[in-house]
Amino acid sequence: MTTEDRPTADKWLDQMDTDGALTVMLDSQAEAISALRTALPQITAAAHALHTRLANSDAGRLAYIGAGTSARIGVQDGAELLPTFGWPDRRIAYVIAGGKTALLQPVENAEDDEVAAQAEIEQLALGPDDCLIGLAASGSTPFTCSGIRAARHAGCLTVGISNNHSTPLLEAADYPICLATGAEALAGSTRLKAGTAQKICLNLLSTQLMVLLGRVRHGLMTEMIPRNAKLKARHAEIQALLATEAGVLI
Repeated sequence: MTTEDRPTADKWLDQMDTDGALTVMLDSQAEAISALRTALPQITAAAHALHTRLANSDAGRLAYIGAGTSARIGVQDGAELLPTFGWPDRRIAYVIAGGKTALLQPVENAEDDEVAAQAEIEQLALGPDDCLIGLAASGSTPFTCSGIRAARHAGCLTVGISNNHSTPLLEAADYPICLATGAEALAGSTRLKAGTAQKICLNLLSTQLMVLLGRVRHGLMTEMIPRNAKLKARHAEIQALLATEAGVLI
């Protein structure tokens, strides 16, 4: 796995001053964009497949599965769909290695528990109306791969996002997305560049999905849920803009 490769000695963070170490980390993070550009055809295919599945059902769910950093990135993406796009809570689901506790602290051996993943997929009753996005930098996390296989077997549309080529996760998913980010600035710490690429990939996928589902109009978050003063003001401004533009069009 290239994500486990060790940097050359001239880029060992602990052997550099702070400015040099931060520069190495920043330059490494920037490489995530190149990986995303290469994967854009795969991301496009996945976005259209997700739209087709979810547009044909009033109950179909968008679910995320992962362990560790990947699980947290998935939950962050899903949690923002209600306030930003008005996507109903009932149409979001999460399959997290170690459960909700693992979002705040490590749970020993959770990512290796294939049976737990299968049980969660069965409990959620993911099926032909639903979509499941699996994230794993290594592409071989047993929990995530097992869950994707179980969901696909149940008829669920599956997307697999990995930061290594030719991985079990990519082979298991209907729509594989390889974000080949390579070695990290800190060997094996995929919360860095790999995690950045995963977050950007989900930003692209979920935002375009909501656009295709009609939850964005004229470049505005027309279906947002205003739950504080700032968002209420933004919502009022959006409605005023839409009313003005509708009048101009008439």
